[in-house]
Amino acid sequence: MLKTLERNLSSVDSRIVLVAPSEQSVSGFFNNVQVDTESYDTIVGDIQRFRGSIYLQDGAVQRNQLTADGRHETPEDDKAWHMLLLNKEQKLSACALYHEHQNTVEPGDLRVRHCPLATNADWASTLWKAVGGEIARARRERLEYAELGGWAVAPESRRTSGPLTMALAVYGFSRRHGGALGMTTATFRHCSAVILQRLGGSRFEVDGTTLPPYYDPRYECMMEMLRFDSRYPNPKYMGLIDQLRDKLTKVQVITRPVRILAETSFQAFQTSQALSKPMFAA
Repeated sequence: MLKTLERNLSSVDSRIVLVAPSEQSVSGFFNNVQVDTESYDTIVGDIQRFRGSIYLQDGAVQRNQLTADGRHETPEDDKAWHMLLLNKEQKLSACALYHEHQNTVEPGDLRVRHCPLATNADWASTLWKAVGGEIARARRERLEYAELGGWAVAPESRRTSGPLTMALAVYGFSRRHGGALGMTTATFRHCSAVILQRLGGSRFEVDGTTLPPYYDPRYECMMEMLRFDSRYPNPKYMGLIDQLRDKLTKVQVITRPVRILAETSFQAFQTSQALSKPMFAA
């Protein structure tokens, strides 16, 4: 698999696309930035429809949980980075969401507040202590804190090197300014949790107690909450991650001139989705 990944690196800058929440969030690290609100709205809609179709096929959501045109929407879509992986035909084959926070963020403001463990009488205090400890560590070490989510992979791509390439690229992305601490929830479906742990993710632990896997009724599957420190991935993949980080300087980044908050632009967003054609077919 490592040799396959190495062979794929030569074309990865033409197969990965990044979507930034606003022009202000894009640093000088990137060399190919397109500021275009219409393109931004179109691609976010493509991502949401792609996620909706994949989650529906997997039984993770019901049809009534999607929009009329099949989009899986989350409040973070408007605030986070998105990474897209395209196949050889330049069709969307995988995606992930990367939500960056200042290290002053409150645990209760994170997506983890929706985790069943957060309200479980036996585990809530352990979870909040574990997450709070990670954020405090990020402050001490002057790192950003990030949440990963929105993972979706087309069925025909699951047995290829594509999903692993994207996961490694997410690590590389988070290392562009020296690294970050963060978390992700990972499903047991398609061995997602196992793959992320192989790359360097680990379960949260506090006072010798490890947070257990849990059943999430929203997605009707077993999941794990994993932590990561992108400065210290599995050493086996360090070279590839750094190569991918360098490749990311050349990928296309789509963004918009200013942040448009979802609650003030929902109607305009719906209109743009209705009028625009998909940029990437699923």
